[in-house]
Amino acid sequence: MQNILLPVFYLPSISWFSEFLNAENEVTFEQFENFPKQTYRNRANIYGANGKLSLIIPINHNGNRVYKDIEISYREDWQNLHWKSIKTAYQSSPYFEFYEDKLKKIFETKEKSLLDFNIKSIKIILDILKTEKAYSLNEEYIKNPEQINFRERFSAKNPTEYEMVEYYQTFSDKMGFLADLSILDLICNKGPESLTYIKNIK
Repeated sequence: MQNILLPVFYLPSISWFSEFLNAENEVTFEQFENFPKQTYRNRANIYGANGKLSLIIPINHNGNRVYKDIEISYREDWQNLHWKSIKTAYQSSPYFEFYEDKLKKIFETKEKSLLDFNIKSIKIILDILKTEKAYSLNEEYIKNPEQINFRERFSAKNPTEYEMVEYYQTFSDKMGFLADLSILDLICNKGPESLTYIKNIK
């Protein structure tokens, strides 16, 4: 068993879930880090009709820098926009209709904090995957933690380090396979096989 420190993402990537759901990993979520910009903490990548599409949660710039204190901005109706984008991207995928009602719930409540919103979304994904995973939240920021540190592991700017077997994606006939998108992409295209796929990632 190994202890890992995971950042908390918005509709996390497939590689994030491979670490989170690894039976060998005891997971602590990082909530006290300074909020880094342009990361998956408030963005998720899906496969749209024109290729990779980033969905970004707007945040309130109120001086708070600690992740647990970051507040979501609702000045624009981003929840509706994100849901429409997801629906457009995946409504013709094999399994979207099976999970549509559960996925829609992600966007039906207005959480104040980004951390709360992301954790609520992860719980809905776990329900769809029909699995459970225990985790804890850290109690302070430690620069060099005892746990294996994954805070900088998943980059929104660089290609994934994880090896992934290609699977059918809605638009892959036109633009090829896009690896390591949001877990939504896997769920909508692989359905009940998603958990097995995640567990085979190296």
